[in-house]
Amino acid sequence: MKGIRQNDLEAAMLNVKNGMEKDFEEAFIQASKTISSMGGYISHQLQRCLEAPGKYLLLVQWSDLESHTVGFRQSVEYQEWKRLLHHFYDPFPIVEHFEQVSL
Repeated sequence: MKGIRQNDLEAAMLNVKNGMEKDFEEAFIQASKTISSMGGYISHQLQRCLEAPGKYLLLVQWSDLESHTVGFRQSVEYQEWKRLLHHFYDPFPIVEHFEQVSL
């Protein structure tokens, strides 16, 4: 729609090490408080895969790309996010950004 800014969507497939799923989900609750406090943050959701144990999809809505790539990734809060979550991943996730297609 003309005149309405579309939000940017961050998407990451997270592969959590075998047997660490429960600990990851508990740590993610705490990490959620960190990301939701950031400027430009709109919302997020974590989805658990039904077919593959340990596989999760993280979707984060940002007001714009820079709110994630600069505002969050270069912040002190990101260091806390890393401390809480990065040791669970194998391999480390690829993060991509998307915008809605007007149909």
